[in-house]
Amino acid sequence: MHHHFNGLKTTLLFGVLFAILLGIGALLAAGTRNSSFIWIMALIGLATVAYSYWNSDKIAIRSMQAYPVSEAQQPEMYRIVRELSARANQPMPRLYVSPTLAPNAFATGRNPRNAAVCCTEGILQLLNERELRGVLGHELMHVYNRDILTSSVAAAVAGVITSVAQFLMFFGGSNENRNANPIALLAMSLLAPFAAMLIQMSISRTREYDADEDGASLTDDPLALASALRKLETGTARAPLPADQKLVNTSHLMIANPFRGGGMRQLFSTHPPMDERVARLERMAGRSLGA
Repeated sequence: MHHHFNGLKTTLLFGVLFAILLGIGALLAAGTRNSSFIWIMALIGLATVAYSYWNSDKIAIRSMQAYPVSEAQQPEMYRIVRELSARANQPMPRLYVSPTLAPNAFATGRNPRNAAVCCTEGILQLLNERELRGVLGHELMHVYNRDILTSSVAAAVAGVITSVAQFLMFFGGSNENRNANPIALLAMSLLAPFAAMLIQMSISRTREYDADEDGASLTDDPLALASALRKLETGTARAPLPADQKLVNTSHLMIANPFRGGGMRQLFSTHPPMDERVARLERMAGRSLGA
């Protein structure tokens, strides 16, 4: 597990997300002279967190049309996950397979006792056993570090901010809002979604780097994960997932960006650059050899 300041960083970023949401409520309250909008925004934020807490696993599994598998169906997955779970002294998660050739994997669930790990058929065909072990170690560390809940809630709150900001664009011109500063309304409606996206991206990227390092420590094989990531970069480019909204909403959970795209789209991806992740793992392996 990490002993850095990433937990504090994530907490602060969540604070900023909720501050943006409350800021929108404050603008609406000023425009209508009705302070209840602040409470409405706070309740929306809390309701979103509660819904994400209880349903993040079901949403992700459903979006990928994944099905549960038995040990007889996927003996390799069971063998690897059972070994790594025992090594971490954690309960065995439920295992799923998604019927798509797009190579990817993700973990979901609010805690280790309510967790699931899913591999696509594509990744099971693409990786050898050592590489698959590296990927599954990465996903299990997401569960053990409580990253699934963190990233799911961040995505949900960011989505709420974007939806409310779009409403604000129309609300700004209404008669009920004549007391509000139109420039402030316009700025908030345009900048709030962008800020929410950047914060969600920062949370997700921080968690990906940590899961890479912690997963490599769990498997004691950082080069296996590095090799898997190289294959996944090529494999996802050849067989990307369709940009369906349900898949977009859960893509932050996956080990590799499942969509085709580069340039600005890659710049604003919730996934860190793959070459940087591989370089970090190779440096980690070099430190282990030098120790």
